[in-house]
Amino acid sequence: MNKLICHVALLALLTGVASCGGENKQPSTEKTQEMIKAGVTSKDWGETDGKKVQLFTLTNKNGVTVTITNYGGVVTSWVTPDKKGNKSSIVVGMESLAEYLKKPPYFGALIGRYGNRIGDAKFKLDGKTYTLAANNGKNNLHGGNKGFDKVVWDATPAADSTPALTLSYLSKDGEEGFPGNLKVTVVYTLTDDDALNIDYSAETDKATPVNLTNHSYFNLTGSTENTILNHSLQINGDKYTPVDTTLIPTGEIKPVKGTPFDFTKAETIGARIDSVPGGYDHNFVLNRTDSTLQLAATLSDTTSGRKLEVFTTEPGIQFYSGNFLDGTFTSGGHPVKFRTALCLETQHFPDSPNKPKFPSTILKPGQKYHTVTRYKVSLQ
Repeated sequence: MNKLICHVALLALLTGVASCGGENKQPSTEKTQEMIKAGVTSKDWGETDGKKVQLFTLTNKNGVTVTITNYGGVVTSWVTPDKKGNKSSIVVGMESLAEYLKKPPYFGALIGRYGNRIGDAKFKLDGKTYTLAANNGKNNLHGGNKGFDKVVWDATPAADSTPALTLSYLSKDGEEGFPGNLKVTVVYTLTDDDALNIDYSAETDKATPVNLTNHSYFNLTGSTENTILNHSLQINGDKYTPVDTTLIPTGEIKPVKGTPFDFTKAETIGARIDSVPGGYDHNFVLNRTDSTLQLAATLSDTTSGRKLEVFTTEPGIQFYSGNFLDGTFTSGGHPVKFRTALCLETQHFPDSPNKPKFPSTILKPGQKYHTVTRYKVSLQ
């Protein structure tokens, strides 16, 4: 009888229910949940421009993490599980500040003062012509030589357990050729339904073009060992803005129907990409009835089972298929090669300051710039 009692006690101990003379134990699943502390942690990540750079990790109640540095507001990783429970980052990112200082192609960065291109690197506003840096052939790209992606932002983590980070930056009058002192605030929030919300705000003391976005490169397989050609993409846009050979919009707005740009129904990216000279790097005009947060695009991958939904208040989205990636930089130990990552950049249209028929990007004193974009990841 004593032998039987001992065996029962041993079994109870191994299952974590009870022990001889001990306290009741919580199930291991509850222990695991207890170990996940939602909120923000930070660590020092070096210095540049005489300013301290930090790396912040946002963690939600599910254990999903998004890591962001205040250098360029860069999202360096977004770690989520695939359909088998294996965790990996769905965005391209690098391991050190030194690698970002080598000027990669905007991996994960906040883009401003003007995301995308401005033709001939100039625009006219209130009768004055402003000349910008021609850092993309003869055009201005993503704010110039030192856009918002290459500055150190002031960073304030949420004071409570909310996984949120507020970044702020003052772009001074004349910086990169743009007029006006522009105060910018960007809030990253990781929600408990595994979405990354990006809230952009800005104010100016002189009229100026503003077009803010995030330039994360996605690969839903979790590794740039794989291309993005088998990803499926659906875009809620019946029209797009055709471009010239330098990727500046012609000013036309054309229907996507009957063209390789028709993603109104989910299509594999690789199916028609060879019909587009150079690949996809185009602005899609979203189907909108108002300026509320609406679904703009859905990206999915059968290998990992992951799905990414993009919601935005913006009128457009730039789909870029990684045409200029050449393996110079690595992510997760693997070269980021041709078409191994893609971007879905929510935005106003490229070259809007020179295209009066496009929605205006001019922010005036007394006005408040405010847009919201939400990237939500889930399993199919």
